[in-house]
Amino acid sequence: MRAFLFLLALVGASSSFAASRCDVNVPTERVELAQVSLAYQSIGRTGDPALLLVMGLGGQLIHWPDEVVVALCEQGFRVIRYDNRDVGLSTWTQAPPGANLTFEVLRYKLGLPVAAPYTLTDMADDGLGLMDALHVERFHVLGVSMGGMIAQHLAAMAPERVESLTLIMSSSGAVGLPAPAPALVEQLARRGAPSREAALEQQADLLAALSSPAFPDDRQELLKQAATAYDRAFNPEGVKRQIMAILAEPSRVALLNKLRVPTLVVHGTADPLLPVMHGVHLAAHIQGSQLRLIPGLAHRFQEPFKAPLLAAVLPYLQTQRLTDTHLAVY
Repeated sequence: MRAFLFLLALVGASSSFAASRCDVNVPTERVELAQVSLAYQSIGRTGDPALLLVMGLGGQLIHWPDEVVVALCEQGFRVIRYDNRDVGLSTWTQAPPGANLTFEVLRYKLGLPVAAPYTLTDMADDGLGLMDALHVERFHVLGVSMGGMIAQHLAAMAPERVESLTLIMSSSGAVGLPAPAPALVEQLARRGAPSREAALEQQADLLAALSSPAFPDDRQELLKQAATAYDRAFNPEGVKRQIMAILAEPSRVALLNKLRVPTLVVHGTADPLLPVMHGVHLAAHIQGSQLRLIPGLAHRFQEPFKAPLLAAVLPYLQTQRLTDTHLAVY
């Protein structure tokens, strides 16, 4: 009986330790790079293998669901999430160059080169700069949507540092892949708003359009999510510059064909922005990659899909962590 009580106390203590180690309410910190000042959070023990989370278009670090971050941390990772340049609390150390999204979208539609203030490669370099500043030599990368595109560049730029890739709702950027509906693209690019209320309604509309039709979200919940993001930071011009970086990007197929990083591709069968063939094509061009398709998943971390996403991602990352023989910190 005494031994049983001891084991029970030990399990309780371990559980409590994991909870405190994986506290998502850590302070948001900052690193200064050449052009940008990046806001980030580091959740977990410094000595654990690092997992860098790269968010998609216009997304802030808070758009990684806390329960997902905790689940990743409890797998034994040090989870690092950050605001990409031009969104959230990340800021330019110098004035960003001017750009006209309407003009560049027109050039894109005409098949002409798009002039962007920066590239997805520049954004990948931001991620490397963050890991340099944190003295993390080798790490795993998980990117969603545009973040998955950035992650592809990151792995190509520093293959000796990236232990594994997990690409969710992303694309190879190849010509000929199914395009989203024009109305959705227009909605995505519509970023100006005359007031907070108008901005929240606009964002709630976009979130609804990116949701699975089988699981429509409560409008008030969408407005609440929009308000949380707006009140933390609102930078519509920055999102426009990120859109231009995506439009200016050529196909990454040649880059992907050369990658030799262990990779998991996860995509939804109901994705309205990057239809499912984007994920299939992406996996087909990364040697040895694994593909997991999630029925009904659209282009958001909706509540009904958090469990299926974790079921796809956690076993893969656990395998990669256990085969990681390199030191996470130098």
